[in-house]
Amino acid sequence: MNTKSANRTNAETPVTKRPRGFAAMDPATQRRIASEGGRASHQSGRGHRFTSEEARAAGRKGGQASRGRSNQDTAA
Repeated sequence: MNTKSANRTNAETPVTKRPRGFAAMDPATQRRIASEGGRASHQSGRGHRFTSEEARAAGRKGGQASRGRSNQDTAA
């Protein structure tokens, strides 16, 4: 008999889901790790290279594409 599946279906012991990975870390640790990844991508030449004008243009396009829709409308 497979004890793992027997434990999961046992109604006497509720299975509590605990956060894993990034979700289990405190916000400061998450931020530190994320910033290291950002720095690494820029050092390797794979980071974003938008000028401020290109970023503005991209923002305008996104705003025009989503005009008239709320976030609720696009959720599946």
